[in-house]
Amino acid sequence: MNWFEAILIGFIQGISEFLPISSTAHLLIVEKLLSIQIGENSLTFEVFLHFASLLAVFYYFRDELKQILLDFLLFTFKRKQRSRQNFRFAVLMLVSTLVTMIVGKTIEEGFGEGLTSTATIGASLIITGIFLVLVEHGMNTGKRGLSELTWKDGILIGLGQALAVIPGISRSGSTLVAALWCGLKKEVALRYSFLLSIPIIGGLTLLKLPEISTNFFQSEAIIPLILSFISAFIFAIVGIKWLISMVQNTKLSYFACYCIALGVITWTFM
Repeated sequence: MNWFEAILIGFIQGISEFLPISSTAHLLIVEKLLSIQIGENSLTFEVFLHFASLLAVFYYFRDELKQILLDFLLFTFKRKQRSRQNFRFAVLMLVSTLVTMIVGKTIEEGFGEGLTSTATIGASLIITGIFLVLVEHGMNTGKRGLSELTWKDGILIGLGQALAVIPGISRSGSTLVAALWCGLKKEVALRYSFLLSIPIIGGLTLLKLPEISTNFFQSEAIIPLILSFISAFIFAIVGIKWLISMVQNTKLSYFACYCIALGVITWTFM
C-alpha cells in the first residue's frame, strides 16, 4: 500500500463511518475496484482506523461525554437526582451494546463467508436506502425527549445496530432509523446513535488488539498506517458534522438515492 492508497482508505473509513452509507461496504468495494492490497497487516489497519473514528467521536462530543460520566458517577455513588437522566442514558446504551453483541454474533455465524459477497453488499445497500426513504417520507417527526427513553428503546436500537455487521447496512443509519422509529426527536436519535458507537467500536478495538503483530511497528507499513489514521480521524469529524446537518435539514433522501444506486451497481456489475 502506498501513501495515496493509505490516505484514500482513511478518507473512506472516516467519512463513511458516521454517514448512513456503510463504511465496511465502501472499503470492500474500493479495495476490489482498485486492487488495494493491505495483506497481512489488514487487521492492524482495521483496528487503528476504527480507533481513529472513536477518537473523532470523543473529540466532537467531549463536553457531553464529560457530563455523562460525571452524572453517572454522581448518581451511582451519591444518588444525585439531577444526574439520574444521564445515568439512565448511559445504562440504556450499555443495554443496546449488549443486544448488539449477542445478535450481531448470531448474524455473523449465520451468514458465514457469504457476509462479504458482492451480492450481499449490493442488496444491503439497497435495503439501507429504502429504510432511509421510509424514515424521511413515511414517518412523522418523533416528539419523545431524552427523559422519555425506555428499556424497549434501548433493545430496539441495539437490534438495529446489530444489523450493521452485514456490509452494506450502515451502523449509523440502522441506529438512527431504529431511534426515529421509536418516536425519538431527531436530536435525541442523533445523540444516541453517535454516542452508541463508543462502546461498540471501543469494545471491538480492544478485543482485536491482542491479535496485532508487534513486528508491524518495525516495518515499512508504519507510515501508511499513520497517514490512514490521520485521514480517518479528520474525515470522521467531517462525517459527524455532515450527518447532523443533513438530518436536521431533512435531507436523508440524498444518502438514500446514493445507497440504492451504489447497491444496484455493486449487485449487477461486481
